[in-house]
Amino acid sequence: MRVDLFDFHLPDESIALRPASPRDSARMLCVAPDGGLSDAIVRDLAAQLQPGDALVFNDTRVIPAQLEGFRNRGDNQVRVSATLHMRSGPDRWKAFVRPGKRIKPGDRLSFGGDGSACLQGVLDATAGERGEGGEIELIFDLSGPALDEAIMATGHIPLPPYIASKRGEDAQDRKDYQTIYAREDGAVAAPTAGLHFTDALFASLDARGIVRHFVTLHVGAGTFLPVKADDTAEHRMHSEIGHVSAETAAALNQVRASGGRIVSVGTTSLRLLESAADENGTIQPWSGPTDIFITPGYRFRAVDVLMTNFHLPRSTLFMLVSAFCGLETMRAAYDHAIETGYRFYSYGDSSLLFRSDQR
Repeated sequence: MRVDLFDFHLPDESIALRPASPRDSARMLCVAPDGGLSDAIVRDLAAQLQPGDALVFNDTRVIPAQLEGFRNRGDNQVRVSATLHMRSGPDRWKAFVRPGKRIKPGDRLSFGGDGSACLQGVLDATAGERGEGGEIELIFDLSGPALDEAIMATGHIPLPPYIASKRGEDAQDRKDYQTIYAREDGAVAAPTAGLHFTDALFASLDARGIVRHFVTLHVGAGTFLPVKADDTAEHRMHSEIGHVSAETAAALNQVRASGGRIVSVGTTSLRLLESAADENGTIQPWSGPTDIFITPGYRFRAVDVLMTNFHLPRSTLFMLVSAFCGLETMRAAYDHAIETGYRFYSYGDSSLLFRSDQR
C-alpha cells in the first residue's frame, strides 16, 4: 500500500509533553467494530469490558539507553550520541549512533565522561559492524551485570524525538516514562498504553472480573524511525526480543475458549501475541525476536481489543491500528481526536479499539 495513505496533519499543540495526572484521568476514545465513536476516561475502562475478558500487558522496563560521549581515533575526537536498540550479547548492544557516518569498525567510543583523560564514570566500547538498518554493534569493555549497572549510571532516558526536541529529559521522566508494573529491564521506549494504569484502575478491573496477564517485548529504538519507503512492501521492520511463557499462553487460550476476549494493552503486546499465535489463533509459548509488520489486509489471530495511544502520521503503528479497525475508520477517529482536543503520542491520551472483524 502507498505510505501516503497513512498521512494526516497533526497540529503541534496536540502533542503531549507531560502525562495526565493522575495517570488514569487521561481521555479515552472508544472505537466500536462498526466504526462508531464515543468519548470516555481511562479510569472507566472496566465499564467498557466484560467479565471474563483478559488484559495483556507488556512488563518490559525502560532502561536509560541514551548514551552521550565521544569517538576517539588517535588525537581526533568527535562528540557522538548512541541510542541502544537491542542487546545482542552479554557485552554488546546494537545501537543507532549519530553521526553514524563518522563511525567505522574498530573505533573506540567513550560514554558518560567529559572527553578528558579522567576515566571515572566512563563507559567504553568498540564499534563493530554496521547492520542493514543502519545500526552499529557496540562491543563494551564491560559485560553482564557490570554492563547493566554502568548503563544505569551513565545513560539517560531516551525520550521520543517529538518530546526531546521541545524539552530536555528531567528526573520526573524517570518515573513518568515507566509503567507501574514494569519489571523486565531491556526496553529503549516505554509501552506507552500501559502508562495510564494505576493501582485504583487495577482494583476496578479486578472487581469487574477482568483478569490480567503479562508478556515481555523489549521495545527498540526502531519504534521511532520514520517509514522512508513510498510503499509499505518496501519497509523493513527492526527486530525486537519478546517472551510469552507457556503458562501465559495456556491461560490466554483458555480465556478465548471460555468466550472471553483478549485485550492487548499496547501495540507491543499485540505484535508479540500475533507473532506467537498459530494459524488457528492458538497462542504458543514464544521466546526470541519478532519483526512482524502489520498493515491493512492482515488477518488478526489472537487479539480482539486493543488499547493504544495516538500515533504518528505515516508510522508503522498508525498502519497497525488501521489494519485493526479499517483505514477510513481510523482516519475518522483521528480527525475526531484532533478536533476535540485529545493529546497525542507517548504522554498523550488513549484509545480503545474493538476489532472490525470481531468473531
